Amino acid sequence: MYWDVVEVKPLENLGLFVRFADGLAGEVRITPQHLTGVFTPLQDPAFFKQVYLDQGAVAWPGQIDLAPDAMYQEIKAKGVAVLA
Repeated sequence: MYWDVVEVKPLENLGLFVRFADGLAGEVRITPQHLTGVFTPLQDPAFFKQVYLDQGAVAWPGQIDLAPDAMYQEIKAKGVAVLA
């Protein structure tokens, strides 16, 4: 799908650079308030940097992932997706 992520790089301060299959690119910012429950391990900067792609989705070890379609829509509209 066009919203499949084809590139992801960790950035400072809980940020991610993402590029989608259709070439759209932007930043995803994760607020500290979002890091509860399954996302708690992302509070560790070393763990956060273990981000990888899993079949077009942004993922981390332990079956943690982010939905690419929601990120795509927000980046397309605003240039940045914020997970609060």
